[in-house]
Amino acid sequence: MSTLCVPSQVPPVAEDCEQLHKAFSGWGTNEALIISILGRRNASQRKLIRHCYAETYGEDLLKALDKELSSDFERVVLVSVLDPPERDAYLANEATKKWTASNQVLVEIACTRSPKQLNLAKEAYHARFKKSLEEDVAYHTTGDFRKLLVPLVSTYRYCGDEVDLRLAKSEAKILHQKIAAKEYSCDDIIRILTTRSKAQINATLNQYKNDFGNDVNNDLKADPKDEFLALLRATVKCLVFPEKYFEKVLRLAINKLGTDEWALTRVVVTRAEVDMKTIKELYEKRSSVPLDKAIAKDTHGDYEKMLLTLIGVVQE
Repeated sequence: MSTLCVPSQVPPVAEDCEQLHKAFSGWGTNEALIISILGRRNASQRKLIRHCYAETYGEDLLKALDKELSSDFERVVLVSVLDPPERDAYLANEATKKWTASNQVLVEIACTRSPKQLNLAKEAYHARFKKSLEEDVAYHTTGDFRKLLVPLVSTYRYCGDEVDLRLAKSEAKILHQKIAAKEYSCDDIIRILTTRSKAQINATLNQYKNDFGNDVNNDLKADPKDEFLALLRATVKCLVFPEKYFEKVLRLAINKLGTDEWALTRVVVTRAEVDMKTIKELYEKRSSVPLDKAIAKDTHGDYEKMLLTLIGVVQE
């Protein structure tokens, strides 16, 4: 589902490293060359480039980029160069440091990555920050938010397709009873959302709609201003339809007064090689404007060019 513009004939890694080194040399930085290389390589290719660059020039590519670039363009390039587990560790740490009750980055990482990817992110977090992700999430959250988020980042879900339909029916009933009673943070709701496989949760939510006539997320909109309910809805959407969740994040980032560059950067970089094609289709259907046109209208310069390259729009 990737839309990343990876050339059919990728140059040797050493050549990419040499070109990047040239981009940093002389008077000024050749931003266009940086975009043409790092914006059009996949995660595994960038990892090889970073390794080769360090061996050849004795400097981490991230440090070289940090010295040469600035502002939003610097951030999107640096985040794209990070290996995905490192990137998730960095994003999660940023989320804990800037914690607000409505912050959903931790939900994104816990619910849209595979069990193996989440484990690798937690290992990277441990290595980089000398603490566990669970430890930081528990420390920086309280109450119902902690009750939901700690088990979300701690879980190792079964990732197969097997589904127990009898269990789905019984747990759909439990969810309906607890939501109707407004017991949104009860142990049963937390247990179901944080331990069941995505296939099992999907079956349960389909059963919920069949038996009770509503999507779970519609019934979780009882109080639109309740930030914990917003987090629960994000959890459900990330587990069963992440593309729709990320489309909304992009829509809110671009369409409100003043662009949320961090949300825009985060979604474009983390989903470029995953489901960006579907996200773009959903965005255009919902907004009647292609995503690349919306990005071009709200951003500018090298930052705009890097974002467009990452979502698969070839820059001439």
